[in-house]
Amino acid sequence: MCALSLLLSACASQPPQPVLPASDSVASLLGRAEYRVGPSDLLAVSVFQVKDLDREVRVNNAGQISLPLIGTVDAAGRTIGELEGEIASRYGARYLQNPQISVFVKELVSQRITVGGAVGKPGIFPVNSRVTLVQAIALAQGFTDVASHRNVFVFRTVDGQRQFARFDVAAIEAGEQTDPELQGEDVVMVDSSAGKQSLKTLVQLTPFLTVWRVYQ
Repeated sequence: MCALSLLLSACASQPPQPVLPASDSVASLLGRAEYRVGPSDLLAVSVFQVKDLDREVRVNNAGQISLPLIGTVDAAGRTIGELEGEIASRYGARYLQNPQISVFVKELVSQRITVGGAVGKPGIFPVNSRVTLVQAIALAQGFTDVASHRNVFVFRTVDGQRQFARFDVAAIEAGEQTDPELQGEDVVMVDSSAGKQSLKTLVQLTPFLTVWRVYQ
């Protein structure tokens, strides 16, 4: 948990990031952040009307996949659209005219979410499908008796910049707010009545939010 302590200390020592008004839609904001392929993900690559080139390939530890004719392609860190465009460009350069490429992620092996604070079983949880904030807390065996349902923080790194938002899970469970979808490498921290000063500082400085603004 040392890494979490360092993360919280860093966030507490800096002013909170500006955020979007609560009236903005969670789905509309998080929808802008497309899934990016990671090591060990299993991909299904298909070339329209060229069945011999269709493959199921797993991203290796170097973040690469190997495909017929074009060889090694860098996959990790790319969105599905970016990867489809790269493969189409490689096939179109020498082998096919206007190739139509489709990439489908069959297994999201690379994804993991960290849940800490006042939960039953803090830890790092691998996920192979979409996971919401409430589902992530359930993976950690739910809230403890001293947990603050109204003070749940999600930390995320976007383009090297650390971001965070404060969520009211009691309102989410009551159907008053949307349950946000998490991304791989997100860190969820649940505050408590005896929480660390770093979290209490964020509680004091951060209004209740359902989304945060992503800065380039």
